[in-house]
Amino acid sequence: MGPVPIDAQEPWMRGLHADTGYLLYRLGLRSGQLFNTFLQESGLRLRHYALLRFLATSEGALQRELSARLGYDPSAIVGLVDDLEKLGFAERRPSPDDRRSRIVVLTDDGRAFLRDTDEAGLRVTNDLLQPLAPAERDTLHTLLQRVAEAELDS
Repeated sequence: MGPVPIDAQEPWMRGLHADTGYLLYRLGLRSGQLFNTFLQESGLRLRHYALLRFLATSEGALQRELSARLGYDPSAIVGLVDDLEKLGFAERRPSPDDRRSRIVVLTDDGRAFLRDTDEAGLRVTNDLLQPLAPAERDTLHTLLQRVAEAELDS
């Protein structure tokens, strides 16, 4: 006997859907799945994409700064940067402030990759948010941004 399908009308399921934290979790999982599927062709995952996006907004960052800003374990950052270096999307350079430290910078190929994936990334977001009107999408983004900024500042 296989697994029993989940009935969305069960009281416990309706209770979960009333929980904002659970909904954010489920939508985050779905968004990650969609992004990872879209990135699969390039051999990258959402974590790589997030790191590239962060580097696109800076002149370079120390690996420990990337870890703190993105919320990734420091050992994970090392592997992600290694992967991006192999693809030519990022490179480690001596820090201008401290020659003993190395910063991670986005390469021209990394910038080109981000430009090439912008439209596909937008398509993934549009698929996920398809049930919402454009004004509702803007409101959702503004609210999520406010929560994320408050969380990052704490």
